[in-house]
Amino acid sequence: MEFEELGIREECGVFGCIASGSWPTELDVPHVIMLGLVGLQHRGQESGGIVTSDGDSAQTFKVHKGMGLINHVFSEDSLKKLYVSNLGIGHTRYSTSGISELENCQPFVVETLHGKIAVAHNGELINAKQLRRKLMRHGVGLSTSSDSELITQLLAFTPPLENDDTPDWVARIKNLMNETPTSYSLLMMHKDIIYAVRDPYGNRPLCIGRLISVGSMSGKGKKNSETEGWVVSSESCSFLSIGAQYYREVLPGEIVKISRYDVQTLDVVPRPEGDPSAFCIFEYVYFARPDSIFEGQMVYSVRRRCGQQLAVEAPVEADLVSTVPESATPAALGYAQKCGLPYVEVLCKNRYVGRTFIQPNMRLRQLGVAKKFGVLSDNFKGKRIVLIDDSIVRGNTISPIIKLLRESGAKEVHIRVASPPIKFPCYMGINIPTKEELIANKPEFHDLAKYIGADSVVYLSVEGLVSSVQESIKARQENQNSLKPISLVLERLATVQHVLLGNTQ
Repeated sequence: MEFEELGIREECGVFGCIASGSWPTELDVPHVIMLGLVGLQHRGQESGGIVTSDGDSAQTFKVHKGMGLINHVFSEDSLKKLYVSNLGIGHTRYSTSGISELENCQPFVVETLHGKIAVAHNGELINAKQLRRKLMRHGVGLSTSSDSELITQLLAFTPPLENDDTPDWVARIKNLMNETPTSYSLLMMHKDIIYAVRDPYGNRPLCIGRLISVGSMSGKGKKNSETEGWVVSSESCSFLSIGAQYYREVLPGEIVKISRYDVQTLDVVPRPEGDPSAFCIFEYVYFARPDSIFEGQMVYSVRRRCGQQLAVEAPVEADLVSTVPESATPAALGYAQKCGLPYVEVLCKNRYVGRTFIQPNMRLRQLGVAKKFGVLSDNFKGKRIVLIDDSIVRGNTISPIIKLLRESGAKEVHIRVASPPIKFPCYMGINIPTKEELIANKPEFHDLAKYIGADSVVYLSVEGLVSSVQESIKARQENQNSLKPISLVLERLATVQHVLLGNTQ
């Protein structure tokens, strides 16, 4: 919950769609992309944009961008501007690099030697400052403060061995990967093709879905149904609402060509020898929607296992288990199941009070938690509560909630956190406060329960988080040991340790 309250967010979400079969298509490509972006709205609420094309060599791109939520940016009239189209890509943004302005809205469109390209990007380049200076030294002017414009300009660079009449997009993408190793998942549209690319470390998610006819969604012949098109998305949670079936993940370092005919792997760029993969574990902890699938497992199931592991590591005598609505609910259910305690709601959320609510005076600011939550006091009066949260980052958000529960009759309030303490910022697309702001680095952390007013506080261990994530993957690999494993979560521990423990070894 504190992730949400503090505005700790991932940078954005990307979504692309291409119709199969003969063109012009009857598939409503702009509407599919818009609905796909609505499904990714949790990844960014600042701005949205869609670029579409009919796939003709004339390269007439149709563009609409705007500030705000997707449903506000795209009206029926604005969607009409994106017709007639056979393919397109879209983007929803939360800025971790670049300021929140219309000029930074994606996708970006630039002219290259071989026609226009459109690019949408999720992540944050770790060497953006150096790349910006390098491009400017080569005479490339930059009109925005976004990392994504750097990517677009790098893709516009012509490789030394490329012929003037034949673009070598694999060479251009590999050049980008050589210039900046991480962090990005990106979509690039050129003529009648969408290229889907994930950095060699696999830091940000990207997956592919197959559009099938609505009549086939619940039919027995689902696997053999006709493909109406292909979609590619930051998360699979956006597939169901548009009639798409999960197909597969884009692998770390993979360059995928998606056309009206098929999905084809063009190349897989390896990491430097010995380097582990680095999928962001906070996708599992908080950022992703619980119904999304990463590495063959549903995020909800991982969060539930985190709660079960937390119950093993930090049991406590109590009467009930609850949560601060609603990102930690799966972990709370897992904790309750493992402990044999009932799961009971103690708070209900006012969904119409957001972070941007204007608080005109001190009295209303002090009542911030009461504005956001209603108290279900009949459920817990005189009882001992185990309250599960997904994070305690600064420590100043959970404290008023504990106070509220005590004033409403709770006998005891024990806090259990379904992720380890965060000790260091992340520079790969997550907006985490400075090291000095993090409660895990303050003297108060040594007696955190007293500081926030709880009876006890225990975090999930790093090892517990990793084992919760890896459990299903290991089981699947043991069952399919003849297949090459895709992304070993054990390798991820080095990256997790950097953010959580500051250990880069």
